[in-house]
Amino acid sequence: MNDAAPPRRIWLCADDYGLAEGVNRAIRDLIGRGRLNAASVMVVGAAIGRAEVAALQEVAAASPRCAIGLHATLTAPFRPLTMHFRPVDGGLFLPFSKLLRAGLLRRLDSEMIEDELAAQLAAFEDLFGRAPDFVDGHQHAQLFPGVRDAFLRAVKEAAPSAWVRQGGRLKPLGQLLGAPKALVLDVLSAQFRKRAVHANIPFNPAFAGAYDFSKEPDFGVLMRQFLEGLPEGGLVMCHPGFVDETLEGLDPLTTQREAEHAFLAGDRFPTLLAANKVTLS
Repeated sequence: MNDAAPPRRIWLCADDYGLAEGVNRAIRDLIGRGRLNAASVMVVGAAIGRAEVAALQEVAAASPRCAIGLHATLTAPFRPLTMHFRPVDGGLFLPFSKLLRAGLLRRLDSEMIEDELAAQLAAFEDLFGRAPDFVDGHQHAQLFPGVRDAFLRAVKEAAPSAWVRQGGRLKPLGQLLGAPKALVLDVLSAQFRKRAVHANIPFNPAFAGAYDFSKEPDFGVLMRQFLEGLPEGGLVMCHPGFVDETLEGLDPLTTQREAEHAFLAGDRFPTLLAANKVTLS
């Protein structure tokens, strides 16, 4: 590594703001510490409202570089904003696996998807008084067949200055094959990037942050791997949070969120950034 080279500026984005109050507090805490420079907001979450938005805006305004985006949500256990949205399961969006399967089988109605995403973009603008800086997707639904074209159209219409998140990595083939979850994102992202280029919508050049949450690995070790080879403008996804009753009722990812927060708030993280010549500012 060239020691004289300037630090690479990357995005470290915390997903799921609005999911639960404990998640919101953890994200705001890290932004205030300068340990995050992006937050992705669920407008269909259980803990989103004027007070939570104002608190996020206040802490982000004090940060030299903090983007706020829409975390477009199309999977259970959340409800669509549009009453006519289909398919649903008991009034909720389909679970992740069923939505992906429906997309692969071309069973999704692109107009309904686009209408729902337009409604979520409008809700974001109503809450924040502006369009989002970027748009991504909960559980990477923006990458799915049957979703991605509608997603890009909705963003182009409602947030023409926004960039979008793709989930592909820039790593040697041998490293790509060693992480099955991330490999799926690589495959889905290849088509997403082509469509984004055609639509003239910018996106992050590389992505990291996918791992098997159920195994509760050492997040510091993972972060070191995420930063390796990540280019200027690359994005690392994270999910910090404090466990509360709302979170436990909505999402299987609980205590690992606290592990992520603890590492990002601790002394090891700035040292790791410096060792990799990476900056968030």
